[in-house]
Amino acid sequence: MEVIKYPSREDWASLAKRPALDVTTLFDTVRTVLDEVRLEGDTAVKRYEEKFDKVRLADLQVSEAEIQEARELVSEDLKQAIRTAKDNIEKFHASQRFTGQKVETTSGVTCWQKAVAIEKVGLYIPGGTAPLFSTVLMLAVPAHIAGCKEIVLCTPPNKEGKVHPAILFAAETAGVSKIFKAGGIQAIAAMAYGTESVPKVYKIFGPGNQYVTAAKQLVSLKDVAIDMPAGPSEVEVIADETANPDFIAADFLSQAEHGADSQAILVTSCEGIVAPVIKAIQEQLSKLSRKEITEKALEHSRIIVLKDELEVIDFTNAYAPEHLIIQTANYSHIAGQIENAGSVFMGPYTPESAGDYASGTNHTLPTNGYAKAYSGVNLDSFIKKITFQEITAEGLKNLGGTIQIMAAGEQLDAHRNAVTIRLNTI
Repeated sequence: MEVIKYPSREDWASLAKRPALDVTTLFDTVRTVLDEVRLEGDTAVKRYEEKFDKVRLADLQVSEAEIQEARELVSEDLKQAIRTAKDNIEKFHASQRFTGQKVETTSGVTCWQKAVAIEKVGLYIPGGTAPLFSTVLMLAVPAHIAGCKEIVLCTPPNKEGKVHPAILFAAETAGVSKIFKAGGIQAIAAMAYGTESVPKVYKIFGPGNQYVTAAKQLVSLKDVAIDMPAGPSEVEVIADETANPDFIAADFLSQAEHGADSQAILVTSCEGIVAPVIKAIQEQLSKLSRKEITEKALEHSRIIVLKDELEVIDFTNAYAPEHLIIQTANYSHIAGQIENAGSVFMGPYTPESAGDYASGTNHTLPTNGYAKAYSGVNLDSFIKKITFQEITAEGLKNLGGTIQIMAAGEQLDAHRNAVTIRLNTI
């Protein structure tokens, strides 16, 4: 893990770089799989499941019997934890419901918006080294609150053709309509184009590896919408001399254990906390079950010492972290000056893992600096807004002249005539 002390502002751009692969190098491979699934449907999905996930599947859809079996395999403690998390996520996202109002912009001209759920959405839940049942809740709960009529979930099975029981239980608890055994590029293709088994959806959500990211980018060009660009997960911690080094180390490592390409950085203007934090990281790392993965992530993680609080804030807004943890005496003051971040965790007793699981906020967030322009997943992610307007005869008389002049200015005679013809009848 690198320690950088008092870098110049000219060096900040290089320090803000992520360990992300350029997914455009994967496009040729990804296009081949996408094209075959589009043309061959279930047959191609099963073929690639056998090739990539090493499993031969008779059926792609998870059966009711498998869901029933999952209910019995999940411990009561975990079931209750999933229900509690679901309730908190539901409360927070339900508070985001849109309430439009009619606005009379000119006398006789009334405009308003109506929020309508996206009818069919697809959720991708990665397999890999950890069963991400929490992501099922983060995506399916707001989709259900929004009123999406069909919520389709794809996730890779294990070599026995089974989906982790906690994923199935979370999916049932959160209101998923259909669950399919499909991972990687072939899952994204199945939801983008539709197959004999998997319904075509209108928007795809969820994290994944570089191949999934590349597949989402390609299908979003003309076939289906996606939630946001995605990359490896990341966290930034801002700390001062009042911060507990053990807390910082725990936050650092909880992010680093996500994957070898994850990144954690500590930004501080207090050089004195660097050594205690490094010591705490080393002590905690030795006890982790995912030590090898975490060590690889730490290779491109860093501690950056800056000269003052202003630089800390400016660097943070330039880095635009997915997760931002603020452990300073004046954390509310600093939080108020943050403009670019996916989700902010304030104070010593607010670990990132709270947002990852059960506080209620969503953990599907913009990475790789996209927090400068993108929001994390929220209720609006599953909604489209339709505008309406109604103009009375009086309203057209009041506004018609303005429209006619503007249409004439753009040399669009038919636009002007659409108003003129009506005004001539009044």
